Amino acid sequence: MKAIALPRYGGADDLELTDQPTPAVAPGEFLVRVKAAGVNPGDEKIAVGTLDGIMVTHFPLIPGFEMSGVVEGRGFGATEFEIGDEVIGFVVKDWAQNGTYAELVSAPARTLARKPASWDWLHSACLPLNGLTAYQAIKRINIGESDTVLIHGAAGGVGTLAVQIAATRGAHVIGTASERNHDYLRELGATPTTYGEGLAERVRELAPEGVDAALDFYGGDAVAVSRKVLKDPARVASVADIAAPEQGGQLVWARANADELTEVAALAESGKLSVPVNRSFPLEQAADAWRMLHADSRARGRIVLDIDAA
Repeated sequence: MKAIALPRYGGADDLELTDQPTPAVAPGEFLVRVKAAGVNPGDEKIAVGTLDGIMVTHFPLIPGFEMSGVVEGRGFGATEFEIGDEVIGFVVKDWAQNGTYAELVSAPARTLARKPASWDWLHSACLPLNGLTAYQAIKRINIGESDTVLIHGAAGGVGTLAVQIAATRGAHVIGTASERNHDYLRELGATPTTYGEGLAERVRELAPEGVDAALDFYGGDAVAVSRKVLKDPARVASVADIAAPEQGGQLVWARANADELTEVAALAESGKLSVPVNRSFPLEQAADAWRMLHADSRARGRIVLDIDAA
């Protein structure tokens, strides 16, 4: 199979289009022919060795965790899907090596869900990681009916989905974003405000009695600012600040969960979620996709590899 791989830790300039053997399919796993693969900043962090202390990495390394594709084979005891089923996946294992920047990937059943039938391959490939991150963060602090929620980085990949998922639960969202994304947040049903100095005061103007919960998808001082405007200072979750627990909040790290991914896919299929795609690249141009992440890190919309989405 064709796959993007690195022989050792490295960045965009080290990505190579290679021929790799078909992945072994362990018991409880499925072989999936990848149609499209989501591109995330975390893919590069693993590739350059930033996460070396918390994730074992083997080489050659095929990056990537997000994908949409078609089931092509099954390991012993893998009964959740049939050959030919269309699926999406957050394909994470106990180590990094055989990722989704490839024509084929082996995926444990716990990492997969059925693809939203009305979504195309490119948009579907951008749903699993960000969707699970947003969904699990919202569940962690129990956002529900009539809650007023402050979402930092609301126009980003995870934030966009968090705004929409929170709305399905009956919450009112105040979202931070740059001015150019305020109309976009309004379209999603959120009340926008600008991040930066004076944020706590701006939030108090919008919610004089304080907010019920806060989600940090931005980093910086978002957790500290949130605690100033929260009714319950402990009801804040962050995916961007590893020191959140030390500040009385919670740190969320997305975990593969087939049931939760199925729920996210169902919201997408029902028309309650949307994912903007900024640009797609063919597999052999994965390096250009990574460079685009750096060149326009605040651009709205996801970057995705079109492997066989036609």
